[in-house]
Amino acid sequence: MSPSITPAVLRAAARHTLRPAADVQAALYAMGFVQADPIRAPARAQDLTLMQRVAGYRAGDLERLYPALDAEEDMIPNYGFVPRRVQALLHPREVASTRIEREHPELLDEVRALLHDRLELHPKDVSAVLGPRTAINAWGGQSSATTRALDALHYRGEARVTRRASGVRVYAAAPHLEALRAAPLSEADRLRGVVHLLAALYGPLPEASLGHLISLSGFGLPHLRPALRAAFRRAAQEELGAAKVDGLRYVWAPEHDPQEAPTPRGVRIVGPFDPLVWDRRRFEHLHGWAYRFEAYTPPAKRSLGYYALPVFHGERAVGWANLNVEGGDLHADVGFVPGVRQTAALRRGLDAELDRYRVFLGLPSAHTSST
Repeated sequence: MSPSITPAVLRAAARHTLRPAADVQAALYAMGFVQADPIRAPARAQDLTLMQRVAGYRAGDLERLYPALDAEEDMIPNYGFVPRRVQALLHPREVASTRIEREHPELLDEVRALLHDRLELHPKDVSAVLGPRTAINAWGGQSSATTRALDALHYRGEARVTRRASGVRVYAAAPHLEALRAAPLSEADRLRGVVHLLAALYGPLPEASLGHLISLSGFGLPHLRPALRAAFRRAAQEELGAAKVDGLRYVWAPEHDPQEAPTPRGVRIVGPFDPLVWDRRRFEHLHGWAYRFEAYTPPAKRSLGYYALPVFHGERAVGWANLNVEGGDLHADVGFVPGVRQTAALRRGLDAELDRYRVFLGLPSAHTSST
């Protein structure tokens, strides 16, 4: 291990992902990818991520601003939002036949025709024209076949999401992706771009964790999975910064040297899908305790809470908070890791952070209860 790369250095370096951005567009350009999730507790994952980087950000701003942004909904390494320069790494995407195509072989062509006839297409519009149909979903239940068809065309790059109407995706044709099919980036540029984007956004992190992110990104580049893994192995050996820390080999993008990271200050409460906490292996190694996302854990087996948000003081994760809006006020149930000193500085920082959450959620200034 390099004597200058210690767990403390890595903890500070990981906070680089929280660097401030001038606005939502600047944050999207800087990050390259913002993961989405529909649960609101107290807000969607994409909003929790952006409020930590854009001053004055309000819950729902991304959805409100989306039609005017250089932003697309796509898959890398999970479903989320990317600028078009990142989407160019993912297309053309070669996709095998899906269940919806096998069950309703004529449906995609019918939906394609509607896409090219209309400026926008809501799933209800498709059902109104083609009639309601159902299809078996991935969990064995029934879902709307027309919605599934739109999703399939979106994944194929034949449609794009133009906006959301009450949370429902509205689609249109995607001429910019047709242009990419005609003149795509080189395979080498696409593969290298994905590896470096993930290393820059999530690093420094254990090499095995970056490998997991690369594996997940196979959903974004399904026909290039083996080549993507090979590009990752090559970059890990030849291009990325690296050091062994406590027996774990950490890697990072060359432009983010951990030794140049400033000392983090203040208190932050971050979402469970934020790049700062996404990798649980790194989290447990650097902070000494296990953070778990328990929304899908039976209540009796939860130890942190339904939607616990990690709490950072400086570079250390010192606890977690479950935030709920009740009666027009923000209520915080905060837990601390054993041994954490609840100093006056920590309490002041926590109160300031909860005040930021009230602004973010559009709540009036009021006393926030914390336990």
